[in-house]
Amino acid sequence: MSELRKDFLSERWVIISTERGKRPTDFKVEKTKRKGGFCPFDPGNEKYVPPEIYAVRKPGSAPNDPNWELRVVPNKFPALGIEGELGKRGIGMYDMMNGIGAHEVIIETPNHDETIDTMPLHRVKNIVIAYKERIADLHKDRRMKYVLVFKNFGALAGASLEHSHSQLIALPILPKRVSENLKGTERYFGYRDRCPMCDMLQQELYSQERIVEENDSFVSLCPFASRFPFEMQIIPREHQTHYEQQDEKTYDDFAKILKSTIKRLSKALDNPPYNLVLQNAPFTEKCDEYYHWFLEIMPRLTRIAGFEWGSGFYINPTPPEEAAKFLKNLTIDQEEL
Repeated sequence: MSELRKDFLSERWVIISTERGKRPTDFKVEKTKRKGGFCPFDPGNEKYVPPEIYAVRKPGSAPNDPNWELRVVPNKFPALGIEGELGKRGIGMYDMMNGIGAHEVIIETPNHDETIDTMPLHRVKNIVIAYKERIADLHKDRRMKYVLVFKNFGALAGASLEHSHSQLIALPILPKRVSENLKGTERYFGYRDRCPMCDMLQQELYSQERIVEENDSFVSLCPFASRFPFEMQIIPREHQTHYEQQDEKTYDDFAKILKSTIKRLSKALDNPPYNLVLQNAPFTEKCDEYYHWFLEIMPRLTRIAGFEWGSGFYINPTPPEEAAKFLKNLTIDQEEL
């Protein structure tokens, strides 16, 4: 029988359709293939993108030359622009403001064919440090309230270029999803005087039903109310509110578990498209006691249709317990991990 499960933060309900139960081989999703050809992100093509604003470079190399390990550049076609004033105003009953923000691209590797699961660990560490540095820098802009870091892998997940990259968008307002999570965590804290993510993690580690893997600083798991088949979260073991305020050991461990978790996903589902989203604390909210940052990984294996749009529910044909068991039992190459 199918189950209705409730997400404890957003209070969103999902349907775990056990009668439709699907294993990895049941999903007919086109494998993410490498096509090659001209790419503006490849070394030597730096002139085709805006000048870099952050980079990891080889010693002695100059900004915007080809000798780099990672680059961050403004998006050539930004959703929001960095220059100008917010200009908040009303038109009758409607509110609006100028499209102020920042839109950046993190070009994760100089190698066109590398992905997170195949690149050397030091490059994954470069990525997680780049997230930290850019969030911290944008925090200085008092117009901004939040920075959303995300990765679209594969055309079905929204990637327009196949060269491995992430993006970030700095916003002068809080996204609806972030506001919902904040309200949910504050509500739980007000009732129990404890962080809900810390409580959830303690329960998950005790039951072990949905754990995928662990290291000293992080746990990777399939959430109880998973919206999507093989959805995963990477959560700090210790209570941490701001991603950008961690120590070196934490980023080392985060790089390790991020690479190995994506490697498991790639092996289980033959390199599927996915979205990765960093759920971090806002700049402007005093939420250190109850907000706990985490990373979401959402494979694109099912389609959102009329029922989902109309109801706000999601239908997941793979119970998270089965997904976690399958992912955990995979044998992966632990080299460099």
